[in-house]
Amino acid sequence: MRILNFGSLNMDHVYHVDHFVRPGETLSADKYEVFCGGKGLNQSIALARAGAPVYHAGKIGVGGEKLTEVLANNRVNIDYLEKSHEVCGHALIQVSKQGENAIVIYGGSNRTITEDYVDRVLRDFGPDDMVLMQNEINGITYIARKCAERGVKIAFNPSPLDGSLLNEFPFELVSLLLINEIEGQGLTGKEEPLEILDVLLQKYPDTAVILTLGSRGAIYRDKAGIITHGTYEVRAVDTTAAGDTFTGFFLGCLSAGYSIPECLKKASAASALAVSRMGASSSIPTMDEVEQALLTLKYNPYKV
Repeated sequence: MRILNFGSLNMDHVYHVDHFVRPGETLSADKYEVFCGGKGLNQSIALARAGAPVYHAGKIGVGGEKLTEVLANNRVNIDYLEKSHEVCGHALIQVSKQGENAIVIYGGSNRTITEDYVDRVLRDFGPDDMVLMQNEINGITYIARKCAERGVKIAFNPSPLDGSLLNEFPFELVSLLLINEIEGQGLTGKEEPLEILDVLLQKYPDTAVILTLGSRGAIYRDKAGIITHGTYEVRAVDTTAAGDTFTGFFLGCLSAGYSIPECLKKASAASALAVSRMGASSSIPTMDEVEQALLTLKYNPYKV
């Protein structure tokens, strides 16, 4: 199964701070770094490092020329990338001493996706393929409907979650929905994980859902049942790409034919390694690193 990631491409400006800046406060950063990122790019690199055949479609703007090089160097197919005259998408990221992050993103070139571009890309993909999307580019509703017309399976990570997405996006067309606890609450109005999954299954009975719960673990749910997985113990220094790493490795393992429990296991370990390193795409491990880490990492069972 080939995976086409129709996703964002950002330059990440990272500021290391004592604490997140408060309203009215001016705060000096301890350190400043620039990384290649965006949920789309991060997930493509995670897919590639998990061993999946991945193609990236998206728009690279002014100032983002390095993004093409980073994707190519990570063995992501870049045949469908196009340039935009807009400023490149970018993010301002605060990283606290506890390793938590607060992020502001500006869409820029990521918001220049046209229907004609979507049509040209999707004509090369069909029922044996999967399209992965996030909510950092425009046109995702059109992309989803065109995928459905062509029989292409859809994996969707609805981040960042916003009102227009809730009102317009055809969630019923999604084969695999990957969400965290906050997104689950936003989609259902529920707080308890099992209630979130119950509501989503009632609304979208043909959609499988993965709900990640941070330090508690992750749950996979479809109409056949529930599978849970815990976490691996590491020292967290930067959580920026944790969710993207999990998404990429889960889908990468799925495309390779692994069982759901094995996909959860490898994705959880990959995510743990990512949070133990600085940066976004630069923190994502390879499959070999994940396999080696699984021999020594301490496993913490899923917490109900």
